[in-house]
Amino acid sequence: MNPTRIYAVFVRQLYLLRNNPTRLAGNFVWLTIAIVQWGFISKYLGTLGQANFNFITVILGALILWEFLTRIQQGLMMGFLEDIWSNNLINFFASPLKISEYTIGLVSSSIVTGLLGFLIMSAIAGLGFGYDIFIIGLSIVPFVGILFLFGMAMGMFVCGMIFRLGPTAEWLGWPIPMVLSLISGVYYPIDTLPAPLMLVAKLFPPAYVFESLRAQLELVATFEGVMINLAMGLGLALFYLFLAYRFFLIVYRHNLRTGKLARFNASI
Repeated sequence: MNPTRIYAVFVRQLYLLRNNPTRLAGNFVWLTIAIVQWGFISKYLGTLGQANFNFITVILGALILWEFLTRIQQGLMMGFLEDIWSNNLINFFASPLKISEYTIGLVSSSIVTGLLGFLIMSAIAGLGFGYDIFIIGLSIVPFVGILFLFGMAMGMFVCGMIFRLGPTAEWLGWPIPMVLSLISGVYYPIDTLPAPLMLVAKLFPPAYVFESLRAQLELVATFEGVMINLAMGLGLALFYLFLAYRFFLIVYRHNLRTGKLARFNASI
């Protein structure tokens, strides 16, 4: 792999963001609205019945981490779509650029948007509602890493679907994070779900992340339990990332072999 070509893909995405501030602002405006809205809702819930449970700590923390995962997935998807909309896809793959270099460049740009969103949400939550994202210490870092890997897997899978079905398949990508949040125990324990959905939830890495974080916040976590969840979440995230990349690679090779890559680009 050539670092220069990876950097070129990365820089191009940054230029697109710089020259299209409405896209950048749009992402962060939605993040700001979500944090402020759920911050006030959490604050209100904390006043009901003289509750002694800190809703802000649980809800805002879950929201920040889930939105981080979402920014990674959608950043990867949007970078790929930008190349489709600008009819630039065929130019990339007519060059010596390798598919692995292209995907790493897209991932690098999604890291920037994801981290920016994470920092902005953490700052708003801290200044507006007194929330500290590191309330459980640096043990949050490996779990954020798991969400990052799974976000990459989701983004790569969606890019593969778009590559296979065409640009209109992007509408399949937008609701995926919301649907997964329903069964991944983001805002509530997975034992709240019906038994069949509990089994489904255990197939996805976020369930292990948020169950562990909640246990640590409630001071009921054990070292062994956290390590098991960390290992399970990391293993599943790497597994899905491998599958998603293989899927994207298979679709790319199929389009290249059948000539659909050129027709796909020309039909936009």
